[in-house]
Amino acid sequence: MRVLIAVTHLLGAGHLTRAASLARALAGAGHAVTLVSGGAPSTLVKFAGVRLVQLPPLHVRGTDFGKLLDADGYEAGSDTFAARMCALLETLVAARPDVVVTELFPFGRRALAPEFLALVEAARAVRPRPLILASIRDILVAPEKLYRIATAHDRIAALYDAVLVHGDPALVALDASWPVDRRLASKLRYTGYVDQGGAVAVGEASRAGILVSAGSSAAGLVLLRAAAGAARLRPDLGWCILAGHGVPEAEFRDLGQGLPEGVVARARPDYRGLLARAAVSVSPCGYNTAVDLLVTATRAVLVPFEAGRETEQRLRAECLSARGRARILAEADLTPERLLETVLAAGGDPAPAPTDIDVWGAARAVAIIEELAKSTDRAAPALRAARPDWRPLRAALDAAHACGRPVPVWWRDDDAVTATPALDRLLHLSERFAFRLLVAAIPARVDAALAERLRDAPLARVAVHGLSHANHAPVGAKPAEFGPHRPLSVLHAEATEALDRARASFGPDTLLPVFVPPWNRLAPDLAAALPDLGYGGLSSVPGLPVAGLMRADIHLDPFDWRGTRSLADPPMLVATLAHAIAADLSGPLGLLTHHLVHDELVWAFLEDLLGELLAHPATTLGDPRALFLPPVDELAGAWPSPATAQRARMP
Repeated sequence: MRVLIAVTHLLGAGHLTRAASLARALAGAGHAVTLVSGGAPSTLVKFAGVRLVQLPPLHVRGTDFGKLLDADGYEAGSDTFAARMCALLETLVAARPDVVVTELFPFGRRALAPEFLALVEAARAVRPRPLILASIRDILVAPEKLYRIATAHDRIAALYDAVLVHGDPALVALDASWPVDRRLASKLRYTGYVDQGGAVAVGEASRAGILVSAGSSAAGLVLLRAAAGAARLRPDLGWCILAGHGVPEAEFRDLGQGLPEGVVARARPDYRGLLARAAVSVSPCGYNTAVDLLVTATRAVLVPFEAGRETEQRLRAECLSARGRARILAEADLTPERLLETVLAAGGDPAPAPTDIDVWGAARAVAIIEELAKSTDRAAPALRAARPDWRPLRAALDAAHACGRPVPVWWRDDDAVTATPALDRLLHLSERFAFRLLVAAIPARVDAALAERLRDAPLARVAVHGLSHANHAPVGAKPAEFGPHRPLSVLHAEATEALDRARASFGPDTLLPVFVPPWNRLAPDLAAALPDLGYGGLSSVPGLPVAGLMRADIHLDPFDWRGTRSLADPPMLVATLAHAIAADLSGPLGLLTHHLVHDELVWAFLEDLLGELLAHPATTLGDPRALFLPPVDELAGAWPSPATAQRARMP
């Protein structure tokens, strides 16, 4: 699978650490993972095997989560948020994920709701739609305003397939911190705790010293100062005080005043090993710290972070204390003397037993995601209801197959001008079904982004779609750019210019010299002149052969241009296909799409149609490169053999 995980940590690095652990586990299971981080970069978080995309970072000062600061410490402006959203959506397009995971949202990160919602809604517009998951820790902080809880529940019900709860209800269930109604309960999947490290075996006799850590941000300074004071009172206990990289250098130097060199140090990547060898740990009770304590079975003094209505760490600390795994010292009671007293008491407590709490949640989360991706029907009910009865098409294909007659099918898409999410969706569909595609581009309107995107699409080739797709027909006549309404010399000149522009934009590796007249209308005199102008092929509605040109025409356009401007009547579309197959066309059956105007009904129909066609043994796939090879005779009416058309099945 291709998985995209979006996370923004604003204070410490705990959210990023947990998301990265999940990402590494997915990558280790063979999946391609892109992790988009919107918080400050962290040197201690590991991203092995994971593609990391860094958004313009945001952070907060203290507990003011409503005021987001940029990398320079100023309040983030509209330019920062626009750049973040643009990068996030571009990453979605590039990653083409089968699974999208938002960390904490919609239960938190309300200030970033516009970008998270833009990501989720853009993902839901893709076909096939990715699995949409929320990823949350064991304990949440419920907002005081009840409507915010209801909003989160509504978003989960409407937009998400499941919620991964990275915890074990044997220690604490989600409803201990967040109201869980029936709708939410049906989507919860407990994974166990996601552990960023591995098991560390150290004998009880090898433990010594006091290890103090306070997270990665400056929010832990109160604890660090108290610990430094306690170390000055009893330096013989063997203190190691780790300050996060978010602690300013001046504050860091002050902490070490009066203490032996090395007692106060910066946070280290080998924290798990240090913890396993410590006699007592002193720390807040963040998610990752709690997992570390469960794995290493280290005696602990927990000083939960409780500023600004934060209740998460207090609840987790109480759950660990109830199991005899820690003592709690409230931040409000924190002094060097009280901390030293509590540390000495904890050192005399019985050693915690090996944990029976599930701390192997990364592997379990991978298994849950894989199972959800296999079993979840992610088509919206309205789309399922619009799916036609394919039996007439199957019957026509069965009849052709019984006669030993292959049914070659080819695919053309019109009106390309630039790289867009709709074009990406089109190309992704082509790649999913290994179906080669002829993209008709408008030479006078294309930009460099389109050429660059199509160079990276090995199954796509480009045709010349008129010059500027301008209507030159007189009032009351059907629209046409190259109809019989203008002098032939003008048509010659514009057709020549169109080919020259297309060659300059796309080059010989991408461009096929095939003329696709806008609105599928073409003056017969111009058609006869196309070979002399450098064209080797023509694609329009079915018509007579043209000497010197290979023809491959279209027979079905599922878009209702004159009525609903959505999907045409599905039974009529199926009947049209079945009739064309039964008629034993002289050439391949041509499908026409217009990616820029498709809505979800059209995309869903196209996806189902391709699945039906490719599942049947009578169908062969037409390769535009083979269809428009130079003709073997001047009539160019001979089509490639079924074996030639079948070449498109090859990679």
